[in-house]
Amino acid sequence: METSPSEIGSSKIYGGYNKRYKHFSPTLGCSMTFYIYFPPSLSPSHKFPVLYWLSGLTCTDENFIVKSGAQRAASTQGIALIAPDTSPRGLNVEGEADSWDFGIGAGFYLNAKEEKWKNWRMYDYVVKELPELITKNFPELDASRASISGHSMGGHGALTIYLKNLDKYKSVSAFAPIANPINCPWGQKAFTNYLGSNKVDWEEYDATCLVLKFHDVSATILIDQGDNDKFLHDQLLPNKFEEACRSANVPLLLRLQPGYDHSYFFIASFIDDHISHHAQALAL
Repeated sequence: METSPSEIGSSKIYGGYNKRYKHFSPTLGCSMTFYIYFPPSLSPSHKFPVLYWLSGLTCTDENFIVKSGAQRAASTQGIALIAPDTSPRGLNVEGEADSWDFGIGAGFYLNAKEEKWKNWRMYDYVVKELPELITKNFPELDASRASISGHSMGGHGALTIYLKNLDKYKSVSAFAPIANPINCPWGQKAFTNYLGSNKVDWEEYDATCLVLKFHDVSATILIDQGDNDKFLHDQLLPNKFEEACRSANVPLLLRLQPGYDHSYFFIASFIDDHISHHAQALAL
């Protein structure tokens, strides 16, 4: 199996290039696609810092690249964007496509413990395999200077991955993250199926629990949340995360944005702020 990435698409935008790649992932046991946005090159020897973007339920690696408009600010700030897919695909596990909030397109950025879902190891894919692949294959990128962001399920992924790997990422931000999944229907469904019934295992992938455990956070966590988001009060629970950050004395900027919903229109409206937030941290 070919594990090194092959380019399958390229489009110029804001002086740089969106490039899509395909490779076989030993971690997930299937072929995966991901996007990189390369800003305009400054010099042959220049290395760009990277911002990983984790997308939400039902998304692929394409949604953010096509809909967010993030390339404009990334081009100006000189940051490469890396957008992986949201789950393994093509494994034909029974039940993997039965519901939109579990299985395909719903990897939840964890390492599954249940045997049936053993290939669902998006945590290891994002934290270990992808950075190694970037370092090995893209000399113009500096994977040692990395930040992480995401939306909804991907916001959950960004927060949990950051908190458990404070040495690997300079900063984190999120749009409408699933901030306390052990207490919401999406999280309870996913965690029961992927991780089993032991609630202690669930807490390892809940940002509200983790911030009390890994609270040596220096960079301010940025979260934007629309107050017209239909998932705000039953699924996302940013207030629970805010309370935990306050208890742990972790710097958090939680902005409730009036009138905005859960869509990419919301993300596109504030993505420049998030790119600037990460640019500041990556420049240090």
